[in-house]
Amino acid sequence: MPLHQYGILKGRPIQKRLGMGQSPHYQIHIVDDETDYRIAINVKSKLSPSELLYVVDERFEHSLLAELETQPMGFTLLPSQPDSLALDFIRGNLFDRGDLIPLPHDVPGPDNDLNEKIDAHVTRALAEEDAVVYAFGERWGPEANSRDKYFGFRPGNGIHDIHMNQGNVGRFVKDDGVWQDGALMIHFPSEDRWVAIFLAFQSQSWHTDDQTGHTIPMEPGKDPQGQINIIAAQVNPEGGDVGRETVTLLNLTPTPIDISGWGILDKHKKREMLTGVIDPGEAVRVTLTGNGAQLSNKGGIITLVDQNGMKIDGVSYTKKDAERQGWTLVF
Repeated sequence: MPLHQYGILKGRPIQKRLGMGQSPHYQIHIVDDETDYRIAINVKSKLSPSELLYVVDERFEHSLLAELETQPMGFTLLPSQPDSLALDFIRGNLFDRGDLIPLPHDVPGPDNDLNEKIDAHVTRALAEEDAVVYAFGERWGPEANSRDKYFGFRPGNGIHDIHMNQGNVGRFVKDDGVWQDGALMIHFPSEDRWVAIFLAFQSQSWHTDDQTGHTIPMEPGKDPQGQINIIAAQVNPEGGDVGRETVTLLNLTPTPIDISGWGILDKHKKREMLTGVIDPGEAVRVTLTGNGAQLSNKGGIITLVDQNGMKIDGVSYTKKDAERQGWTLVF
């Protein structure tokens, strides 16, 4: 069953605490205009290997940020669906999974463990009067008769599962779902900068069912991702968009690849069907018909999938990226 109360928590940070003990979580105390909350972030896996995978993007850009900034303070439930503020590490093109690095939660020395990677940005947010924290995950509470066990406020209240929430194994399969992944983002308005922290467990799969989020079994060495890359797109062509938008695909492999039956998806998951063969090292420029995928000038995502719906590559672009009419974006 997917997460029960998936959403986003927005507030000002006022305290923090490093993750320690048998099941360590990095803790952040945040407040909105009226309510106290705690953000509990896993920094160690209960399953082997124990080191979490992480990406910290110190200058995060994505089409969702414009709407994210307008969200009210406090917790907001989100529908687990595309073209919403809900996150999906596989389908949302938030980062390149090749950038994920495994890291222990507690290692002697400065700036070399996951606690410290998170703490550096939270500490900066505590020092900046206008910094705002956004946590994606599952809500718990309010617990009317309980104080928070870390920061002492009443009632106990907060958000957890600040990590990938699909492709799980063992007893955690019950939490699988699509468009319900967790993350921590921090906005520094005075710097016009967003920091995004994405976490995943090494035991999780990167190929999951589009409906359930359950793992799709994959033969070793048969991962289709990385065969063909989306290297460019014209999202705001001169003379109007319909029938003029293009996406350029590059075959990275040493063999021809038949893309017949493959598709290009937009942020609404509308599909442009593909045909033909891309030779080794060759690029093909696909013109979108306007009957399938359409590239919004307000920002969006572009995803390439094979005939089975398996993701091959994905990119994102912002409204600012699309401003110059007639120019081609390079990814």
